[in-house]
Amino acid sequence: MTISVVIPVYNGEQTIAETIKSVLNQNFKDIEVIVINDGSTDKTVDIVQNIFDSRLQIFSYDNSGLAATRNRGIKKARGKFISFIDADDLWTLDKLEDQYQVLKANPRAVLAYSWTDYINDSGNFIKAGRRIKFTGWVYERMLMGNFLENGSNPLIRRQVFEEVGHFDESLSAAEDWDMWLRICANHEFVCVQKPQILYRISANSMSNNLKKQEAESLKVIDRAFIDDKAQQLQHLKKTSLANLYKYLTFKAIEAAPNKQQTRIALRFWWNFINNSSSLRQQWRIILIAAVKIIFPHLCNILQKKKYHNLSKKT
Repeated sequence: MTISVVIPVYNGEQTIAETIKSVLNQNFKDIEVIVINDGSTDKTVDIVQNIFDSRLQIFSYDNSGLAATRNRGIKKARGKFISFIDADDLWTLDKLEDQYQVLKANPRAVLAYSWTDYINDSGNFIKAGRRIKFTGWVYERMLMGNFLENGSNPLIRRQVFEEVGHFDESLSAAEDWDMWLRICANHEFVCVQKPQILYRISANSMSNNLKKQEAESLKVIDRAFIDDKAQQLQHLKKTSLANLYKYLTFKAIEAAPNKQQTRIALRFWWNFINNSSSLRQQWRIILIAAVKIIFPHLCNILQKKKYHNLSKKT
């Protein structure tokens, strides 16, 4: 067995079949697909059990969270390489093949990653992700932010988990960033310069729980900069914080505008400014974020005022 693909799923009846199809239809065929059902209460298990392919297995457990579910998949995996895909994301058909070949060509690298595009609930393209191509020793780059963007991205040599351990089950978010940091502290990465991960943005996705994302990401940052490996890189901590709050600001802007969301976005925006080392370089992003935060809120106020005035007339 060459590659094990682990699919953690909780109540994924709307998307799990399409996700599994995108894995089973990969050009690279020497795979096993391990679905770890994290206590689903919908029709997820029935849907998976009605997909007939000898490479597909499903294991069910009580609900324990994403990190524990991935770890269960690692323990079940038999492949020399492991990749993870969340139950609402998709891969292009050449994803595993390209990542496997680039790892074969770069024996010093333990992790291959690709680029991400973002899709909506209907599977339609929303936007392109970051087109980053860091290779080799990427530790400093990873300290400044999770440029892999999501946990559905990399293909990893299995033996590295024996060295760095499994996903941290105490983290309820950002556990993938924590793992990539632990891996790249002593190992090289390599990049496939193609968009091969289709990451689904939905109102129910974990990444939209922004306060949790903030709290857990701050834990990851604090832990990383305490580590001996980062002792000479303390000057990067403010950049790491600025990048986190820039990301959170725009995630908050993407959500439906309301008073609470506006307050959260403004707080993230202010923390982004406070941690930015060069406001001259960031002024355009700061201004764009400010307009996107304030404009929808003003529109809501004006609309309510207009409705109020019309009600008075009638």
